Amino acid sequence: MERRDIRNIAIIAHVDHGKTTLVDAMLRQSGIFRDPSQMTDRVLDSNDLERERGITILSKTTAIRYHDTTINIVDTPGHADFGGEVERILSMVDGALLVVDANEGPMPQTRYVLQKALSAGIKPIVVLNKMDREGARPHEVVDQVLELFIDLEASDDQLEFPVLYASAKQGIASVEPVLPESGSLEPLFETILREIPFPVGDESAPLQILVTTLEHDEYLGRMAIGRVTQGRVAVNQTVGIVDHDGAVRRARLSKIFGRIGLKRVELETATVGDIVTLAGLPDVNIGETITDADNPMPLPPIVVDEPTLTILIGVNTSPFAGQEGQFVTSRHLRERLLREQERNVALKVEETEDAEVFRVSGRGELHLGILLEQMRREGYEMEVSKPEVIMHKTPEGLMEPVEHLYLDVPDEYVGPVMELLGPRKAEMLHMGQAGPNQTRLEFLIPARGLLGFRTAFVNQTRGYGIMNHLFEGYQPYSGPIEEAPRGALIAIEDGVTTSYALDNAQQRGILFVGPGTPVYAGMVVGENSRPTDLELNVCKKKHVTNMRSSTSDEAVRLTPPRPLTLDLALEYVKSDELVEITPKSIRLRKATLDKTLRKREKIQKL
Repeated sequence: MERRDIRNIAIIAHVDHGKTTLVDAMLRQSGIFRDPSQMTDRVLDSNDLERERGITILSKTTAIRYHDTTINIVDTPGHADFGGEVERILSMVDGALLVVDANEGPMPQTRYVLQKALSAGIKPIVVLNKMDREGARPHEVVDQVLELFIDLEASDDQLEFPVLYASAKQGIASVEPVLPESGSLEPLFETILREIPFPVGDESAPLQILVTTLEHDEYLGRMAIGRVTQGRVAVNQTVGIVDHDGAVRRARLSKIFGRIGLKRVELETATVGDIVTLAGLPDVNIGETITDADNPMPLPPIVVDEPTLTILIGVNTSPFAGQEGQFVTSRHLRERLLREQERNVALKVEETEDAEVFRVSGRGELHLGILLEQMRREGYEMEVSKPEVIMHKTPEGLMEPVEHLYLDVPDEYVGPVMELLGPRKAEMLHMGQAGPNQTRLEFLIPARGLLGFRTAFVNQTRGYGIMNHLFEGYQPYSGPIEEAPRGALIAIEDGVTTSYALDNAQQRGILFVGPGTPVYAGMVVGENSRPTDLELNVCKKKHVTNMRSSTSDEAVRLTPPRPLTLDLALEYVKSDELVEITPKSIRLRKATLDKTLRKREKIQKL
């Protein structure tokens, strides 16, 4: 059976190359909205965190109608940390739009997502976006894209990719490298219909649907999203669900949905090539196959890259525990983490010997940081350890993950940046020009060396540096990397900070708290200017007498404190510290709050 009335495509790109804006323009011009002007920008970035950070975190599906053809569109994350989302949804599509900035060219994350698409045999269409901006260099960028395809060992068919030139913001596409003053995305739609293969399958064969995503509905419960590979599915049909071990259980479908635009559309039946949402499967999981109940034919399960970073998440044990959060017990944490693991296939959750602590492993700091931020906003309280890299023991010895690091640095900061990377065991691969007064550096660096590097890099380049990194593989352990010589300012008593005490404390380093902030003994209130920890009283009040002096009424002038965000806290935290996370606050604290016990532990280590 040939489904010439359907095309299934993914949209892949580096972060901020205009992928979500292009989807907006396609939705506006497809005619599915009565009043396109009422549509919000970045409509598929429905998650609050996605809108705040300007990145796509969760893959989502939508669909448009062009003439008599339904084009199913899957929006993919542009960051390698969310590669688990990319790997599983590529099984639903036959083609992809590779969106590349016409000025920046292909970037590291472009390489990662494109590699996954090419290895899946997907046919690409290259869209050079932001052609309306100054500095667009389409001919050079097309050459760079071709080199990237060759480097990734694309097939001959994939190398014959069509190129379109576009401005997603203006909603214009062209087959020529000069945009017309007025136009539409019609050349893009026509290219999709002409170049992207249509679904082909046997409608009379036993049903096969690989579950790639899960959704939850208040009334219908858990729903599975996938593509009908072969066969036909109908409402009230009894199907078999094949799990990862090959066991089959039966279930009855209560609803079938397709999509048009942002809305779910109820269907009676679906067949080869349709991307559907199925209700009535309360215990279905990602990677399982929905198939014929009497003649089960499972599809190969989804394979995702292994986690590279791990943290310990435990119940909040600080003196302020339970004051700001709604979910504070180990049962709450366990249920939430296991629920996340069902949907987020790149995440791994393990229980530890301590019933109140869980080991959570993911693909990178951003992957784990997003999970913690989501839990925090949902009302959870927890404490988190310093992120650690996952080592592999092999017959050849201890192996550790390494990253390919890409840095775009102003020329005057190249020396200081290379000094930062020296102690982190980084090995230079390439050095060249990235633009006027801009140098591109490439390094192979142990994943351990990147922990805490971003803040130091931003500070060293005064915010002008651009950093990207990709997982490269495993190599033999390269020896210990010393923690950054960063001391902490530690509160020695419970209370509320005062301007008088902070005026003295700010002379010792950078503060994380301002006046009137509740603190407790053992809480980290700032960064010491020296590499050693310093305990001080930040709650001390000025002694008041009836004597006056010439300086008694001088106003205290405090430097504004450095706001402690979750990302910054995960970079700052040391091996003997924890990050306390609540819906309202993020604090750093020593793992051992008692001053005497900390000294005893330090002596025992020596």
